[in-house]
Amino acid sequence: MSFRPRDVIYRTYERRLEHEVRSGSRPAHVGVILDGNRRWAVTMGYQDVAEGHRRGAQKIDELLGWCDELDIPVVTIWLLSTENLQRDPAEVGALLDIIAEKVRSLARAGRWRINALGALDLLPESMRDVLEEAIERTADREGPLLNVAVGYGGRQEIADATKRLLETYAAEGVELDEAAKRITPDEIARHLYTAGLPDPDLIIRTSGEVRMSGFLLWQSAHSEYYFCDPYWPDFRRIDFLRAVRAYQQRHRRFGR
Repeated sequence: MSFRPRDVIYRTYERRLEHEVRSGSRPAHVGVILDGNRRWAVTMGYQDVAEGHRRGAQKIDELLGWCDELDIPVVTIWLLSTENLQRDPAEVGALLDIIAEKVRSLARAGRWRINALGALDLLPESMRDVLEEAIERTADREGPLLNVAVGYGGRQEIADATKRLLETYAAEGVELDEAAKRITPDEIARHLYTAGLPDPDLIIRTSGEVRMSGFLLWQSAHSEYYFCDPYWPDFRRIDFLRAVRAYQQRHRRFGR
């Protein structure tokens, strides 16, 4: 194996960065927008963009390992948006197959509990079955929680939460004018897909895009954002550590 000074410098910097991160506070909930799989495939010269999704799925294992090293108890990854479902059916079908296999793999191995976020009724029955089986299979694990956002859209989540809230009031026989008085941010939050979970402290988006695209739209009101250039398949441990360090360096005021 050839000696490359650049690799030594890289590893030295990574160790120093890790030491710095471990000495600071850790986010309790990290959300990640796994962006850039298709563009990575095109850049690498693959004719089939599904190769980018496959490489992106492999990267998830590394991400969870890095989060585990820092004892981060909740991680949410955005795998498929409601808008993605409108793409070419062949591409969507291939992507759903890749997601299904990754979810099965995560359920079979590791110590992460799995939860699904999204408008699951928009997904094919086979995909819903995979998610439900993974949730049941990992329910008794005592390890950290992994939320997989599939068929997820922030606006759709808020609309669904409001619908469920009004349905609850209707079942209780609450009149419309009284229901309107009862609706509060806390009431809506109790009916979100993430009800009972802490809001994300840190949200990371890869691929150089500087926007949230509706990811955890309600929950991210006070989140810290970190945008980085690498496409998701190229995301490195050093990029993750930089994101956590950036979070630690910010003064969080929570709107106050």
